[in-house]
Amino acid sequence: MALKKFDFVIVGAGSAGCVLANGLSEGGKYSVCVIEAGPHDNSGFVNIPFGLIGLIKEGARNWGYNTVTQQNLKMRPLYWPRGKTLGGSSSINAMVYIRGQQQDYDDWAKHGALGWDWESVRPLFNAHEHNDEYAEDDRHGRGGPLNVTRVKDINPLTPLFIKAGEQLGFIRNDDFNGPEQSGFGRFQVTQKDGQRWSAARAFLDSARGRDNLHILTDTLVTKVIISSGRAVGVEVQDEAGNYSIIGAKREVILAGGAINSPQLLMLSGVGDRDHLAQVGVACHHHSPEVGENLQDHLDMTVMIKDRSRQALGLSPFFLPRLISAFYQYFKYRRGFLASNAAEAGAFASVLSSPERPDVQLHFLPTFLRDHGRKLTPGFGCTIHVCQLRPKSRGQIRLASPDPRAAPLIDPNYLSEQEDMVVLREGVKLAREVFRTEAFAGVYGGDVQPEASVISDAQIEDDIRQRAETIYHPVGTCRMGSDNHSVVDVRLRVNGVRGLRVADASVMPLLISGNTNAACMMIGERAVRFILEDQA
Repeated sequence: MALKKFDFVIVGAGSAGCVLANGLSEGGKYSVCVIEAGPHDNSGFVNIPFGLIGLIKEGARNWGYNTVTQQNLKMRPLYWPRGKTLGGSSSINAMVYIRGQQQDYDDWAKHGALGWDWESVRPLFNAHEHNDEYAEDDRHGRGGPLNVTRVKDINPLTPLFIKAGEQLGFIRNDDFNGPEQSGFGRFQVTQKDGQRWSAARAFLDSARGRDNLHILTDTLVTKVIISSGRAVGVEVQDEAGNYSIIGAKREVILAGGAINSPQLLMLSGVGDRDHLAQVGVACHHHSPEVGENLQDHLDMTVMIKDRSRQALGLSPFFLPRLISAFYQYFKYRRGFLASNAAEAGAFASVLSSPERPDVQLHFLPTFLRDHGRKLTPGFGCTIHVCQLRPKSRGQIRLASPDPRAAPLIDPNYLSEQEDMVVLREGVKLAREVFRTEAFAGVYGGDVQPEASVISDAQIEDDIRQRAETIYHPVGTCRMGSDNHSVVDVRLRVNGVRGLRVADASVMPLLISGNTNAACMMIGERAVRFILEDQA
């Protein structure tokens, strides 16, 4: 085994990992190695926003996980795509930039994540952001590396969605990251000049030429090496199956996300001792909550036929638009290929207090079945509905001691009845949107749920039959100030020195919205903690 040593070893070049690689290598004082299991992100599917439809299937840049069968979803396993490339899931997602609600972070602090309240984290969001539309203020940033803008050429149906919300009595909200989250409006996205602006573009590109930063791709970390209670490096395996050791003189930081970080901790002997014994892994530190507290946004789709044919659809009528779109994109970086498809959305309260939405809608001017893996002929519209703060909790467990084996993912969806009630009422709201005057010239009939699905019981049965993830798993390495938390409030793994976790897994509670912005914020917070501790 070859041995190389760096001051810091970062496992995972995703949303938080790219921030860590940039921040820890800046200034040249420390040597940094960031290790990514997937390939480089130099793919047209990554850089062209609409290319996300080519990344949703399992492949070189997508882990393509599946959950265990879900008892409350008619014993279905659910497909969980996760990014496996530079930029991680920020390189395959829909680019929607949402910070969440102020109360989300205040709730983190109330649940033991002291110092992670809104006023403490808000400056980190602002420092990252360069907002194309809003001047710098207490909720927006200018001059940061992360470009935030809006899709330039929107589909004609997108304004109808916003108008429909107004007709239902909701306010128009042009800034979901402003003082008020409620309402219908257009999303802000992480794009620049018509291209995806992932965490790799924003944070890693500017650091690539630094002599003190080493980036490894197509390299799997098989375990963290722990000696005398301290993380001293990692064992890795390359594409050819060769093993080597990468030493960490100061710290190892896990940034693999809510699935891979707890998996790697358990493979390294940090987890529940009984579970580790069952799968044949020696226990270095008994930490029962590793892999617990799994939370995710369960999502339901409402689809209609579009008789106006303005949607994006599979049809001979669509071919001329597709040819034009290629010309517009490659000539001007405009047109629907520069779109993320989810151009508009809404936040609404169906069960909670009006000032704190509990449902999020994403509007797409196209059919979307099975994450886009199943193509549907014709023209249609889809509204995604997700419950923002689920009560259900699941877990990640090892299936075997083989690091290349996928872990057992059990989100335990809908184990709490309130989750079903909120999702059901959200479906009703989405159906109302399509029945407004704004959609009178578009609505061509229900696709799913079918028109005959009317009663609460029928809607709930349809949810159990069709609901899927909308890609926001968190919580499996819970941060807190109690003895049972996996990491402390400075993201240090309890019981193992020289080891931290900085990604979605540390969130004690799921935020109210898309999680990518919060993951980058966590990466920035980790950088500052680490540099403070070194000083």
